[in-house]
Amino acid sequence: MMRKRSQLLLATLLCILPAAAQQPPDPQAELAQASKAFASGHAHEALTQLDALAKQTPEPAGVERLRGFIDYQQRDMLAAEAAYAKALAQDPNDREAMQMRGVALYSLGRPAEAIPLLEKARVAVPSANVDPNYVLGVCYIAVRRYDDARHAFALQYGFAPDSAPAYLLAARILLRQENSAMAETYARQALALQPSIPLAHLLLGEVDLARSRLPEAIAELKQERVMNPLNGNVYDRLGDAYVRSGDDAKAQAALSQAVLLEPNASGPYILLGKVMLNQKNYLLAILYLERAIGMDPGNFMAHTLLGQAYYRTGRADDAKKEFDTADDLQNARRPQIQDGRKPQATKLSNPN
Repeated sequence: MMRKRSQLLLATLLCILPAAAQQPPDPQAELAQASKAFASGHAHEALTQLDALAKQTPEPAGVERLRGFIDYQQRDMLAAEAAYAKALAQDPNDREAMQMRGVALYSLGRPAEAIPLLEKARVAVPSANVDPNYVLGVCYIAVRRYDDARHAFALQYGFAPDSAPAYLLAARILLRQENSAMAETYARQALALQPSIPLAHLLLGEVDLARSRLPEAIAELKQERVMNPLNGNVYDRLGDAYVRSGDDAKAQAALSQAVLLEPNASGPYILLGKVMLNQKNYLLAILYLERAIGMDPGNFMAHTLLGQAYYRTGRADDAKKEFDTADDLQNARRPQIQDGRKPQATKLSNPN
């Protein structure tokens, strides 16, 4: 009799318990909690929750993709690539994981492996961190597939792939990738297709400056000035060319024009400071260089030149501070090698 009563009581309790208490935890709800924890700044807590979910059999969908996203945000590219690879093994059609694994592989210096993934994932929604077409284009550059790179960049901007703007855009990115030879080739192709296209002569002038071909640089920049007379960068680069040529008078005139057109750009002020140092006008050099540092305090060259100007005016203590700051800034820019390994790649950004 007592046994029957106990069974009846147990059955009654089971009936009145909340339905949720009788059900196993919802993996998607726990995944949402992990995502919320990371969004709130608790990355370690989020990863701990993902570790617990990963022990389930089968592992819930989305766990490795979220882990990869967290690792990517924390700049742990090795872990991010491994997580996205596992997500793809679980679901070969996960285009978001495919795309981000390609980005992680590029960041690890493995562009050839990244290309097939990025090509296949082109229809994926663009990442909030980087445009996949840009990353794919840079990967193409790394393996010398320059025409494919041009097409990828053109797609990002909505240009016709073989148009003058597409060639000039690719030339700009190639120059930033320090491939001045192909940058020059593509810029000249852009001009062949559209002789009046703005900024092509500016880019060619920059290529000439990078190669210390100063007369050629000045000639290109003068052509750009005729076509694009209100572009402050033209006068800035022209002033730089004149400074390097030793023509301080023309440099000062061009840089003064640059300042009028781009009053918030530090570059012309730095170059004007250099011109004033050459002319031994140290007080005016200080004025220009202090203005430049006010706009760009992290520019080591501005601090170096200001230190020289202070030293020339007898302000030895101020000069030492500027030289020390310049040294600190330069040292901070040098890549640090830890445990015998190269530093990991930094976060990618679009060129625009």
